[in-house]
Amino acid sequence: MKIEGHAVCLQADIDTDMIIAGRYLRTKDRSVWTCHVFEDLDPDLAARLKGAVIVAGKNFGCGSSREQAPVALKEAGVRGIIAPSFARIFFRNAINIGLPLAEADLPCSDGDVVVIDFSSGKVSAQGIVREIRPLSPRMLEILAAGGLVGHWRQKG
Repeated sequence: MKIEGHAVCLQADIDTDMIIAGRYLRTKDRSVWTCHVFEDLDPDLAARLKGAVIVAGKNFGCGSSREQAPVALKEAGVRGIIAPSFARIFFRNAINIGLPLAEADLPCSDGDVVVIDFSSGKVSAQGIVREIRPLSPRMLEILAAGGLVGHWRQKG
C-alpha cells in the first residue's frame, strides 16, 4: 500500500481538541467537522487538507480519546499522517476508520510531495527517506479494507 500527497507540516503535541474542538461535536454531521478541523490552531488549515499527508511532531492525537478526531481528518481529505509517535487511542481509532498512520520522524516543508510506502516500510519527502515502524499484518489488512467495518465485511 502506497499513499502520496502534499505535506501539511504541524508541530508536536497536537491534541484532539486542536483537531476538532468539542464545541462542534454536538452534531453528527461530518461536513460540519471538516469545515472546522484545526480551526483553533489555524483557521485556514482545513482548506489545505484535501489530498494532504500531515507530517507532525511527536505525540500526535494526544488528549481525549475522541473518535471524531480521526474521522474529521479523513472526511477533510487527509490521506495519511506521519509522526514520530501517536497517542495510542488516536492511533487505533485512526486505523479502525481506515486513516493510515506511519511512525517516523520526517523533515519536510508545507507542500512537499510526501510518500508513505507500507510495502517498503519507508516514508519520503524531497529525497529524504526514513524507515517507519512496521504495522502488524492485521492493521495493514484493516487499512487495505478501508477500516475495521470493511475488514469485517470482507471476512464475512
